Amino acid sequence: MNPQTKPSRFRFWSILLAESAESLRMAMSSLAAHKLRSALTLLGILVGVFSIIVVMTTMRAMQSHIESEMGQLGGQTFIVQNRPAIFFGGREGYEKFWRRKDITLQQGLQVKNRATLARYVGLEFQFPSGEMRSRFANAPPNVALFGETPGSFPAQNWILQDGRILQDADVEGAHDVCVLGGSLAKDLFPVGSPINERIKFNGINYTVVGVLEPKGGMSGGNQDNFAIIPLTTGLNRYAARYQTLSILVQAPDATSYDDTVEQVRGILRTIRKVEPGKEDDFEIFSNDSILAQINTFTFAVRMGVSAISSIALIAAGIGIMNIMLVSVTERTREIGIRRAIGAKKRNIMTQFIMEAIVLCEVGGVIGILLGIAGGNAAAYALNLSPVIPFDWAVIGLVICSIVGIVFGTYPAYKAANLDPIDSLRYE
Repeated sequence: MNPQTKPSRFRFWSILLAESAESLRMAMSSLAAHKLRSALTLLGILVGVFSIIVVMTTMRAMQSHIESEMGQLGGQTFIVQNRPAIFFGGREGYEKFWRRKDITLQQGLQVKNRATLARYVGLEFQFPSGEMRSRFANAPPNVALFGETPGSFPAQNWILQDGRILQDADVEGAHDVCVLGGSLAKDLFPVGSPINERIKFNGINYTVVGVLEPKGGMSGGNQDNFAIIPLTTGLNRYAARYQTLSILVQAPDATSYDDTVEQVRGILRTIRKVEPGKEDDFEIFSNDSILAQINTFTFAVRMGVSAISSIALIAAGIGIMNIMLVSVTERTREIGIRRAIGAKKRNIMTQFIMEAIVLCEVGGVIGILLGIAGGNAAAYALNLSPVIPFDWAVIGLVICSIVGIVFGTYPAYKAANLDPIDSLRYE
């Protein structure tokens, strides 16, 4: 290797760095000298980037919330309902789901008895929220009340902290017993154990037989503010008319998961007399299937927003190109002086392209900050936890740089190819 190669490369990069720094300094000076024009020019970039970031921030907050909510299910668990958990179609498309027959207690019990591949099968129904009190204190309002069977506890990943869970005898006898969420037990019984204590839910008495481990707050709420009673007890006391149940099924392991799903599907089709060749009149979904559906929907929304924002960015880029052409005309004599004292074409091009990039990046940074603030304001209004989409912030800055390079190249090329003599004579 030639010993002069390394010093030559070092000198090349040093010169390039110095020229870039000088071009950046001149670009910032030019923007500062024309504040109003620069502000109006970068406004288009700001709006385009803001519209992308505000939507992405809001959707990222919603997606994080849904993922946290779905994470409460135990591993290898799927749910059976007569309607989809999430439906993004219109009212007409949802009407067929409303016409489906309810999943009854008898059907759920048959699935439990016949699903030999399943590790646990639980039946669930959520009753209207209400007020709960003990002889010591009142709980926060709107306590959720779930009717469950014993198989729901492992399927829901509920871990017992004290006492016992519900038993088959509690369901068969419709006993007036309950299991409390961790924080709800603490609210009702600040001191001492709640086991075997009596509580009232909307004026009806229950005996506390167990307390679950707390999972903490989430998205501005409290996911431990609930009580669990035997499903039959709740249906007898609160169901004015019969409503559809949910069936929670936990497979033994990942290997047998698909076989367990197919077995449960076959059992339900037989029980509900679904004719061969016709589609299921019930829905089977899991954490992964719901998240995949959400991702598909949000992807379509992201692409739509990106397409609309791209129009704004292209319009902003054209505006930047026009302003840069005006700037070239205004600074023709300056360009001629720089060329006369030794500046090369690449120096002139670097200067004007750098100005376009800086103009875009300033608008992009302001748009990203406003977009994150606006998206999290929407998340706060929806009672969701705030998020910062770092990936989309980086993508936004990259897009701004590309816009600056694409729409700044022609004005920079025109400036670099001005005749030095004619430029010096320009008035």
